[in-house]
Amino acid sequence: MTQAHQGGARGWTGARKGVLSPLRFTSLRLRLVVVFGLVALTAAVSASAIAYWLNREAVLTRTQDAVLRDFEQEMQNRAGALPERPTQDELQHTAGQMAGSDQRFSVLLVGRDAEGRTVYGSSGGLNGFSLRDVPKSLRTAVNRTQQVDDANKYPYHLYWQRIVDHDTPYLVAGTRVIGGGPTGYMIKSLEPEAKDLNSLAWSLGIATGLALIGSALLAQAAATTVLKPVQRLGTAARRLGEGKLDTRLRVSGTDELADLSRTFNNAAEALEKRVAEMAARDEASRRFVADMSHELRTPLTAITAVTEVLEEELEAETGSMDPMIEPAVRLVVSETRRLNDLVENLMEVTRFDAGTARLVLDDVDIADQITACIDARAWLDAVELDAERGLHARLDPRRLDVILANLIGNALKHGGSPVRVSVREADDSIVIEVQDHGPGIPEDVLPHVFDRFYKASASRPRSEGSGLGLSIALENAHIHGGEITAANTPSGAVFTLRLPRGTSPAEEQPAEDELEPGSGGDRPRDEDAKGNA
Repeated sequence: MTQAHQGGARGWTGARKGVLSPLRFTSLRLRLVVVFGLVALTAAVSASAIAYWLNREAVLTRTQDAVLRDFEQEMQNRAGALPERPTQDELQHTAGQMAGSDQRFSVLLVGRDAEGRTVYGSSGGLNGFSLRDVPKSLRTAVNRTQQVDDANKYPYHLYWQRIVDHDTPYLVAGTRVIGGGPTGYMIKSLEPEAKDLNSLAWSLGIATGLALIGSALLAQAAATTVLKPVQRLGTAARRLGEGKLDTRLRVSGTDELADLSRTFNNAAEALEKRVAEMAARDEASRRFVADMSHELRTPLTAITAVTEVLEEELEAETGSMDPMIEPAVRLVVSETRRLNDLVENLMEVTRFDAGTARLVLDDVDIADQITACIDARAWLDAVELDAERGLHARLDPRRLDVILANLIGNALKHGGSPVRVSVREADDSIVIEVQDHGPGIPEDVLPHVFDRFYKASASRPRSEGSGLGLSIALENAHIHGGEITAANTPSGAVFTLRLPRGTSPAEEQPAEDELEPGSGGDRPRDEDAKGNA
């Protein structure tokens, strides 16, 4: 398939999806169309059924009344004029005359001649109308003699019945001549009326179909009118969720949807203002920390130089240091070093928050890097390494050293020896596990081990760590596209570092202040305790 054909196929597929997407089975638009259609179908079918039934009754009743009235009149005028004992020829002649009326029905006359024999006279229509064509129940009713009283003045009455023979409807009626005479039966085909009613049924069916189509179009139009503002609102809400806080809806009208759009605009405006205020405060806070850290560097440099001189005096064997002030000097040296580490960590956190932290990627042998980290901090006797040589990944060596130093140092401080570091491959990732043999991390502390300045115990507010080491390690893992997790095992706590092998971000030059002395791997970073992370 050529590229043009592929593009055309993709375009057709996209267009088809665009057409079908508004009518997906869970959409409100489809439900509106279905509900409108069901309501219209129910109304149309009900109206058509009522109209058909009323027209059917009207047509049949009108035809039936006209035929019965004509038949009754013919029986009175012609059959009533026959003698009480007519001959077959007389019955035949009279039946033919009666069938010649305006209604064009077939007639059967039944009587007894002078000799008491039953004689028949038929008009000859409809393949010879005979007594067999008359239902037995109708014959019984016609020949039954009624009691004459004030409410019933005649012993015989006219009876009728509608029957169907070979899918053709007929009207059958019968009566007797009062005072003696023949019994007359009539049959009339209702096929013309049935055809008219069928035509009416087809017309009503077509009208119902058109009503259904019209209701679907009306529902589509109504759904478009009602749902378009809802769709715009959904789109605006998605844009707002994506961080485009300047999203606003065009408001028109005074209905409920317009009120909803105004409410959304007001909420979006308030949210934009609140986020802008929070961003401004956050930026001011980061700037303050960064400025404070930079300002502290100058006096710290001088203080560090002085403490180094004092430390040399402490280590000297001349005994020139007054024993009374020696503890104070040692405290100053320790706290100065701790303050210097805290400033370095604060600057590192500030770079992460400002998004200026960059990677200097290189091809790293993981086992060599871990060995170098352990050796630089004199941890070879306390750490067991389980890693094969030759396992390479493209990482930032300095930041990997910071991660390892914090995780291993944390395990040594607050876990139990020996600390085991194992390395394995998993798909396209490198997994480094730091396992200690201590009591583990308390369950209430476990969710907070990577929080900044978190102290596991309020009784140790002046621990050696700054509470930033594990959070910095996690940020360094994130900037590589990796992750660090903490968990407890039966033998102690385990920290799992997962880093991608070849999917790291593009290599970039570091920020200028990241290469300043003291921020690299030439000395241990702040290896914070689990409880202080």
